[in-house]
Amino acid sequence: MSIGNYGYKDGSGDFFIVIDTDKCGGCKHGCIIACPEKILILGEDVNDPDNEVVIVDPKMKKEIKYKCSPCTKPCVLVCGDKSGIKVQINYSSG
Repeated sequence: MSIGNYGYKDGSGDFFIVIDTDKCGGCKHGCIIACPEKILILGEDVNDPDNEVVIVDPKMKKEIKYKCSPCTKPCVLVCGDKSGIKVQINYSSG
């Protein structure tokens, strides 16, 4: 199983996009097209360098909090039942 966790934690919470590359594919990478903020791109699978998978653009990793929090998550919707992508936004309560 290959799970990519892209994001960060800071004093205000946890902000991650989780991509299960084993479940990714077959849909022609609709999540990349669906993302209005253009955070998702095709990149090298760190566990299988010969395979291109959906990843978070390294330049956008620190933008997840600001770009994905207000978004309706069309990337998740387009992935559907495969559940290959999850957006995890958890603000700290303190």
